[in-house]
Amino acid sequence: MAGKFRVSIKSDFCKACRICLDVCPKDVLAQDKDGKANVSQPEKCIGCRLCEYHCPDFAITVSGGEKDD
Repeated sequence: MAGKFRVSIKSDFCKACRICLDVCPKDVLAQDKDGKANVSQPEKCIGCRLCEYHCPDFAITVSGGEKDD
């Protein structure tokens, strides 16, 4: 399952709230130099979509897995 999912972040939408970083159980995301979220370890994504569901600005999309195939 690992590595089967793709996390996309719309940097223009991200307001650097850190919610996605806090809810990710696998530490897939990290902050960039501007404090915004970026995908630092995509291979660790398990497709739980917690980052996507909790993002208040709809900046994150998780694709892949059986739901999207």
